[in-house]
Amino acid sequence: MVSRISIIIPAYNEEKSIGLVLKALPQRIIHEIIVVDNNSTDDTARVALEHGARVVKEPRQGYGSACLRGIKELDAPDIVVFLDGDFSDFPEEIVSLIAPIEKNDEDFVLGSRMILPQSQLALLPQARYGNRLAVFLIKLFFKHQFTDLGPFRAIRYSSLMSIGMQDMDFGWTVEMQIKAVRNGLRIREVPVNYRKRVGISKITGTVSGTFRAGTKIIYTIFKYLLP
Repeated sequence: MVSRISIIIPAYNEEKSIGLVLKALPQRIIHEIIVVDNNSTDDTARVALEHGARVVKEPRQGYGSACLRGIKELDAPDIVVFLDGDFSDFPEEIVSLIAPIEKNDEDFVLGSRMILPQSQLALLPQARYGNRLAVFLIKLFFKHQFTDLGPFRAIRYSSLMSIGMQDMDFGWTVEMQIKAVRNGLRIREVPVNYRKRVGISKITGTVSGTFRAGTKIIYTIFKYLLP
């Protein structure tokens, strides 16, 4: 049986890149593409519509808020893929993320940017260091070795619904990984290619964004240490 693959792309002011992302997706295997316009002030929504995506609005600012809105809009998929709208990932590599789930070997597959040397170099230094600290803490406290907190990931829909995602901003990715471990999901990391994004990152592209994201990620890790 062919799996129903749904793509959720949270997007904030990505008019220059969202079309590139949508054109690079392997459309033949995808059931639906949902672009969540997270209160953009540019033409992100128009460009996404022109490239065939379904666009929904999420006025509450926050990466997690956009992802949660996308989940509410899903049309009964088997697998959900989360992908950023900045064209830093290679959308065609979705195939390698969903394959272990389709084979029923895994429930959650994370695309790691920290395995291939060229992908590591494309990350900003603050992103590399922040990743290393976060995955060290996850291993220390939750006894699972990740290499990355990358947003490019695939998860079985039933598993996604069972873990109960809640975070509305920068803690989204780490929350999913911790909950996947705590709920006993079968987890795999696969290497993915990565390139410098189109435009400036809203998180690691500024000192304030880096600080806020780093603080929230560390807070989220310690939050889930509590019973």
